[in-house]
Amino acid sequence: MEVSGGKQNIRIQENYNQLETYRQLGLLVEIYRFKNTHPSIKKASEFLFTFQTSEGDFRGIYGTQYSPNYSAGIIELLIKLGYDKDKLVEKCLKWLLSMRQSDGGWCVPIRSNNAKWNDVAYSNHILQPKRDKPSSHMITGVVLRAFAAHPVYRYTPEVKAAAKLLLSQFFQNDKYPDRRDKSYWTKFTFPFWFTDLLSSLDSIYKLAFTKEHPQIQKALDWFKVQQQNNGSWNLKLLKGAKIKDYNLWIDYLICKTIKEYLH
Repeated sequence: MEVSGGKQNIRIQENYNQLETYRQLGLLVEIYRFKNTHPSIKKASEFLFTFQTSEGDFRGIYGTQYSPNYSAGIIELLIKLGYDKDKLVEKCLKWLLSMRQSDGGWCVPIRSNNAKWNDVAYSNHILQPKRDKPSSHMITGVVLRAFAAHPVYRYTPEVKAAAKLLLSQFFQNDKYPDRRDKSYWTKFTFPFWFTDLLSSLDSIYKLAFTKEHPQIQKALDWFKVQQQNNGSWNLKLLKGAKIKDYNLWIDYLICKTIKEYLH
């Protein structure tokens, strides 16, 4: 689910700070390869851990409601920062596995309950997932990034099944309003934020899938067709406009991903 701005009538400032800390850590991890050995990174990581609940998720960005996508996004970064063996990280991964829909993927309970944000954002009643409703590939792709980053959990059968489900949704509309249109598969961000073809291929490769899968080949072929004569790509890019050489980072990630699958 998309949220914007730090207005007080939308969320309290502390929770907006959680979102921005997550965003800035993403830049430091993905571009500069920082680890938790740096004192400022450790301090930021400890700040994020303060938002973890006794259940294992990270709460606040969606008010009092569950947010499997942001919980997973935060855990992905903490794993990459060096917390992969931390019990709190494992607690969140187990929570994520417990939050799956019946089809094996994930969605935001606010959506599966067909609730309105303003009615439930700070309610004392925490909405539980409606398991029989379909998952969202936008949410499933984000959650898979966390599991793909972990050296152990990436091999669990539940994660493999979720990856197969995500693959089946390539180039399809989502089941829920947030980024529903299939065009979002080919709108890209760096560091990865939403679910798109590139972020999905990156995760799925780490889960030991190969180019022989027809959906992977279809995605790789799409990038080949879009490549320009000079070797670069001119794609629809979202966010990151202030990052120096933003388009080159996307080009690098595409080349890296294609090389991994073709190696």
